[in-house]
Amino acid sequence: MGLYRLKRSQDSGSKASVAWIIEWLKSPRCRRKLYRDIEESGGRRQENIRTNREGGNKGMIRRSQLYVPGNNERMIRKAALELSPDSVILDLEDSVPPEEKDIARDLLMRIVPQLDWGTKEVCVRVNPMWTPYFYKDIELVLKLDVVKCVVVPKAEVPLDFVYQATGRSVEPLIETARGFIKMEEIVRSEGVAAVSYGVADFALSVGGHHRAYEGNQAIKTLVVAAARAYGVEPIDKVYFDLKDLEGFRRECAEAKALGFVGKQVIHPSQIPIANEVFSPTEEEIRQAEKIVKAYEEARARGRGAIRVDDQLVDYVHYQLARRLLEYARRTQSR
Repeated sequence: MGLYRLKRSQDSGSKASVAWIIEWLKSPRCRRKLYRDIEESGGRRQENIRTNREGGNKGMIRRSQLYVPGNNERMIRKAALELSPDSVILDLEDSVPPEEKDIARDLLMRIVPQLDWGTKEVCVRVNPMWTPYFYKDIELVLKLDVVKCVVVPKAEVPLDFVYQATGRSVEPLIETARGFIKMEEIVRSEGVAAVSYGVADFALSVGGHHRAYEGNQAIKTLVVAAARAYGVEPIDKVYFDLKDLEGFRRECAEAKALGFVGKQVIHPSQIPIANEVFSPTEEEIRQAEKIVKAYEEARARGRGAIRVDDQLVDYVHYQLARRLLEYARRTQSR
């Protein structure tokens, strides 16, 4: 028994039940359990969840995730051999008209296995599951060993079956009103490793204008919270103005501050900016190292909260610093 497993025979509203809970809360055993759970929620538990989800993509970096039309051989070759995104999405949905879906699948089947993708994650964005193209896209994924992730647009239902059918990581795109309402169910599906969202389709779904949602922090925060709650990596949406690189940089910085790990990109000029912004800076690394060192020294002396450069540092700040250093190690190895 414990705080999280009340006896079924007890009436949760009874005085006896309330008294039992209070006695449990006062016990040393309860305090030890709560402290252990708090420590785990700071990092280890989420890391275990993420490791299980990633499968073959364990340790994948997704600072930049480039969309490439699945019917454009030149751009596919360029993405593999000349550009440096962390992740490439070979698109069979919006960028491929209906009359070219079969042509695009044949093209991917022919050239994708021939190319050297290096450390890039290769993904395929399939068509929505209610279309007649979806099952053909899944069949293609099964034939391409190099494809490690299935990107599912306009996700509105749990996606366990996609992972179970393909054995690949899954990245849902939340793009409709129903998708946002069901986001927690979608994100916690088996195999989901990352999640992103789309404001144009969402605006169409709710009858609004996409510009009203491009910088909407409420929407962004919902995506980050749902993702982080289940050990999934949140990736920020695309930025449509290809000429406004400063605006793109600002949006990357804002997304990073909110907890996103990367940015979906639609032009080669956006890739180096996303890679730079979503990588820890030297100053961030130095500060994190200072926090980790100071906190561990203080904890060895029995202290739980300290000051570093006149800023309060407690266990949460310590875990954030450790997470940053681990992420810096992974990005620097690329």
